[in-house]
Amino acid sequence: MRALKRLFVVAFVLTVALVVTLVLNALRQGSRQLDLPPAPALAVDRAAAAASLSQAVQARTVSGLLDPAGTAAAFEQLHAHLRARYPLVHQRLEREVVGTHGLLFTWRGSDASAKPIALLAHQDVVPVAPGTEGLWQQPPFSGHVDERFVWGRGTWDDKGNLIAQLEAVEMLLAAGHQPRRTVYLAYGHDEEVGGREGAVAIATLLKDRGVRLDFVLDEGLLITDGVMPGLAPPAALIGVAEKGYLSLRLSTDGTPGHSSMPPPPGDGAIGILARALHRLETNPVPGGIQGVARQMFEAIAPEMAFTNRVVLSNMWLLRPVVERMLARQPSTNAMMRTTTALTIVQAGNKDNVLHGRAEATVNFRLLPGDSVDGTMAFVRRAIADERVKVEPLPGHAEPSAVAPLDGSAYQLVERTVRELFPGVIVAPGLMIAATDARHYEPVADQVLRFSPVRATSEDLKRFHGTDERLAVDNLAELIRFYHRLVEQATK
Repeated sequence: MRALKRLFVVAFVLTVALVVTLVLNALRQGSRQLDLPPAPALAVDRAAAAASLSQAVQARTVSGLLDPAGTAAAFEQLHAHLRARYPLVHQRLEREVVGTHGLLFTWRGSDASAKPIALLAHQDVVPVAPGTEGLWQQPPFSGHVDERFVWGRGTWDDKGNLIAQLEAVEMLLAAGHQPRRTVYLAYGHDEEVGGREGAVAIATLLKDRGVRLDFVLDEGLLITDGVMPGLAPPAALIGVAEKGYLSLRLSTDGTPGHSSMPPPPGDGAIGILARALHRLETNPVPGGIQGVARQMFEAIAPEMAFTNRVVLSNMWLLRPVVERMLARQPSTNAMMRTTTALTIVQAGNKDNVLHGRAEATVNFRLLPGDSVDGTMAFVRRAIADERVKVEPLPGHAEPSAVAPLDGSAYQLVERTVRELFPGVIVAPGLMIAATDARHYEPVADQVLRFSPVRATSEDLKRFHGTDERLAVDNLAELIRFYHRLVEQATK
């Protein structure tokens, strides 16, 4: 009995010591947020900016339309509006049309030896899903403006950034600002379908001219509010990297025949493919809290509610538990690993015929550190069936490089956010979708993906969805952000 009591006492003491250690570790993690005074208030003509965005939305610059003449007319309508609204930009900056509708503005700096910077946005928008037009509170291409919002396709993605950048530069020009280093404004017109004629052509043009950019800033992660469990303040996640892209075609052949005489289970083309897909879906690519995900949690942990703070400050012990929890949610799981998505399956064409071939497409978004070749090798090992042929489809891309947190670009954006958005937490993040930014890596030292757009969980549904809109107050914040960033980057 005494031995049992001693064991109980020892266990109790160890438990208390562990709890104390966990709490002290959490308390020792001081805030990593910059403590800066607010930047001077910049007067912005909210009504004029909202009207400009409204006009831009009314130009139906939809990617992938089968009507080339209609598409060209829409881009010409947009360009005419930009010329009228931003005369100083068009008078004092060099303007080039790249490809059919891409725009490249060059604002020459006074110091030719200083590395230039580039701000990116895209002019094109995704279509409105057929049959959903009536679900919008305002017609999707009306550009309707009310007391709070500008409504319509493209307000968020990405004409809000486009208009805000041009508003900011027009204001700087009017104030007589002369940049020390050159500023490029690069606006592709086909980002939503890969950027081959827009961003790729512009980046290639810069490379051919021997241009080496200090940094590129493109659309990307947002200022989210109430999206991250356990974090009360809004969080501005600056995308320091972008996932790669890979789609694989899996195919297998079997013996065709009559359905009355099926092969043994798992030997038909469909059965072989089904088993391969099941193995892929139930054996995800290994991942965890590493790389950018680790950097993000390190930055936000000291700002979280106490329980979450304790958990995230003690990864040495609790990492497996945290990773299992994060893996249950698609959004957080995508930050930790190369994701596997079964997207297309094709097999059979008649109910009483054993089809001789089955095919499927599986899409992977590659985590920085993984690769196309490595992912293909993983797929073949996971399937473990030589009867399944694995082929990459065109358009694959390796993951991006990771921009350094101690680099000038990240520190500039971080500082600008903290100056203009009081109370907003800043942390690095991983862009899980594709942007035009990836095409500029060959000509840029640092590439970031961030839009100072405020979004709640409800707002996230509007992205490429119904009732896309941008708050007029937020549009003014975007203008102040780009004005401050360009001013500070070029002084």
